[in-house]
Amino acid sequence: MSVDPETPEQEPAPRWPVPPAGGWTADDLDRLPNLPPHTELIDGSLIFVSPQTRFHMRALRFFEWQLESLVPDGLEVMREFTIDIDRLNRPEPDVLVVDEELARGPEQQTRIPVASVRLAIEVVSPDSIGRDRETKPVKYARAGIPHYWRVENKNDRAVVYVFELEPATRAYVATGIFHDRLKVSVPFPIDLDLDLTTIKPKGLPE
Repeated sequence: MSVDPETPEQEPAPRWPVPPAGGWTADDLDRLPNLPPHTELIDGSLIFVSPQTRFHMRALRFFEWQLESLVPDGLEVMREFTIDIDRLNRPEPDVLVVDEELARGPEQQTRIPVASVRLAIEVVSPDSIGRDRETKPVKYARAGIPHYWRVENKNDRAVVYVFELEPATRAYVATGIFHDRLKVSVPFPIDLDLDLTTIKPKGLPE
């Protein structure tokens, strides 16, 4: 008598939400159940974030903490907030500098108005190269965000590509590529050694 081998019960395949005609909207991002953390909306499509690399994690912490030690009154450094660009776009930059007053509002728990954003920073991951180099900067510029930084990994050191909005064309102009030291005067005076091993500046409260 033959006995069929036992097979382990298979877990049901995840059911991804099916977009409606015309794509998802900015409000849907708050309504859809069980979305992974840091899900973004780009052109009506949901973008799921891949697991972070060590470089990505360290770069996020570095720029958040270093900018927090330098940001002037009236501005605030933020993470894990999406930007309300328009009905079909709610991206989530890795680090933001925003106007405190303009960022306040009924939606402040999950999203902030694009008019409040002074600087958007994206740390490039292998799966986000196209979005961070092409898609997002175009959208940020057209939405009027005055400053954009793209941070890339070169031999485990941060290289920062700095862009400033040219108001007449609503397009970004490259103003510098910084390898070892980042020194700029806008959106406020910033002078950083780009050694990510020095994540937290001295004197910053715990």
